[in-house]
Amino acid sequence: MSLAGRPSNIGTRFHNFLYDELDLDIVYKAFTTTDLTAAIARVRALGIRGCGVSMPYKEACIRYVDAMDDSAEAIRSVNTIVNTNGQLRAYNTDYLAIAKLLAEHQIPVDHTFAVLGSGGMAKAVVAALRDAGFHTGTVVARNAQTGAALADQYGYTWRADLGSSRPQLLVNATPVGMSGGPAADALPVEPAVVDTTETIFDVVALPAPTTLVRRARAQDKQVITGAEVIALQAVEQFVLYTGVRPTDDQMRRAAEFSRE
Repeated sequence: MSLAGRPSNIGTRFHNFLYDELDLDIVYKAFTTTDLTAAIARVRALGIRGCGVSMPYKEACIRYVDAMDDSAEAIRSVNTIVNTNGQLRAYNTDYLAIAKLLAEHQIPVDHTFAVLGSGGMAKAVVAALRDAGFHTGTVVARNAQTGAALADQYGYTWRADLGSSRPQLLVNATPVGMSGGPAADALPVEPAVVDTTETIFDVVALPAPTTLVRRARAQDKQVITGAEVIALQAVEQFVLYTGVRPTDDQMRRAAEFSRE
């Protein structure tokens, strides 16, 4: 199952496609909740094998698990919980997906960057950027406490707003642009910022072509979408849940099916 503030059917379609493809007796469902304590308790009590975790629960769920994998402990953010005989272990496959996308798109590590947000997904992004070798960047977050702490942890700077800064790589790790949200059609920055940026990375998965992505593509900029992130992280979740790694062709077809 998955838990999200605004659940989509992307993960549901991805996982269930592979369960059918590999003839596994498993079903995946998406949920939201107003009682995280009870929701995680039911994962344990009902023997639900795994739980994907999305905004806004990536950090709040930590108190309810029994153990943290290094991938989650390092950034204190969770996107996957695996239940083994009632023991809940937390992982973060977002980091793995983001690191792979940064490498695949060959973004120069000497580019300046700005990451918008300071929540769980922003933590995964900033950690992946640091580990990839990016050395000049800014965490842009209105929350001074979490924004400054995240920037300091990885050796970057913090600002409450982007101001006159014009980074070469802009990463949106906020809910701005997410379908069903209060800012579903909005840009997370001023249009002029997008126009001067070389690469746009929007982690919002639904819709894949957010307002930010559409503006960047209209100008032929390099774009990385949340749909790419969710497909790659879902593969690693699938392996954790089942112990089976799909072939590249199966993963490709599952990702295409999830976006239909």
